[in-house]
Amino acid sequence: MLNQNKNIRNIVLVTMVLAAIAIRLVNTQFPALSNFTPVGAVALFGGAYFTDKWKAYVVPLLALFISDMMINYLYAGKFTFYNSSLFMYACFMLMVWVGTLIKKVTALNVIAASIVSVMIHWLVMDLPFVYGMPNTWANYGTLLVRAIYPFETNMLIGDAIYGAILFGGFELAKSKYTILRAERQLAL
Repeated sequence: MLNQNKNIRNIVLVTMVLAAIAIRLVNTQFPALSNFTPVGAVALFGGAYFTDKWKAYVVPLLALFISDMMINYLYAGKFTFYNSSLFMYACFMLMVWVGTLIKKVTALNVIAASIVSVMIHWLVMDLPFVYGMPNTWANYGTLLVRAIYPFETNMLIGDAIYGAILFGGFELAKSKYTILRAERQLAL
């Protein structure tokens, strides 16, 4: 019975991740929505809720990879992978890890995790060598300032909105359907 409950919980979690990532495909059609995507919230969500931690990493990263390939195909007409993609996936792995640190889902904990994940993205993705620029403090500072608006601002707003939907939606579902609760929550 517990195994069946775990499978249902995992199916619901995967479905929520895929539905959120699908929104990313729509957002790419509007340049003003650059980085206003659910990917940061999905990484935190996966880290917080998947009880098998390998799934916490694999499900969000696989969904991100598939959506990247679809977006690249839509824009470039081919499946491409950029050098900067490795750094982006590393950032999202760190974001999943931040999600695993959320032991109790509260608005404050999710907001704090969102801020940390945006800071990770901002500090890593704007390293000059990620884009082939000379690795100087001046270049790094310039890239950091340029990224604040719209990129990191949109990411923070996206994490807040999509995080509220994902975390709030799953917490509401858990309160109504005990089958969605983790084994350790059922024991309480």
